[in-house]
Amino acid sequence: MSAKRSVFQAILIGALALAATTALAQSVRVLGDFRDWSAYATSDSAGKICFALSKPSVTEPEPEGYAQAYLYLTHRPSEKIRNEINVIAGYIFGPDSTAVLQVGGESHELFTSDDAAWLADVSEAEDIAGQMRAGTSLVIEGESDRGFKIRQTFSLSGVTAASRAIEAECY
Repeated sequence: MSAKRSVFQAILIGALALAATTALAQSVRVLGDFRDWSAYATSDSAGKICFALSKPSVTEPEPEGYAQAYLYLTHRPSEKIRNEINVIAGYIFGPDSTAVLQVGGESHELFTSDDAAWLADVSEAEDIAGQMRAGTSLVIEGESDRGFKIRQTFSLSGVTAASRAIEAECY
């Protein structure tokens, strides 16, 4: 009898987890698709969050175990965060490594943790967002946990419209 009860509890927990995941997915609203960028809005306990994202057009070389990568531009008005830039690389960065974001002829350092990277100097965010809107491509260069240099190129086609959409929704 206890084995049946354990199976029932496992099924119940799985069903509740699936329902919670579905509810969370439904709470993210698409603000629009703009060429190579998409814009979304959601909220959490701290307030509204709006973000634009894009996938890399090129990843060279593609690391072993590579998962999809994303570049984000995020607004969190309740936290007074605007144009936060981060990347989910699709691979694990090397321990204690940094990455470099290149856009508009300038390079900016990113700090890394696992498969993610953020601006080392957040005061550069507004300038970089402007460079993104004026540019055609953005490159992230990082080192994988296996010591390989990885270069990801993101198209900036549509980033201006996507950033306007998140601006209109979150500010």
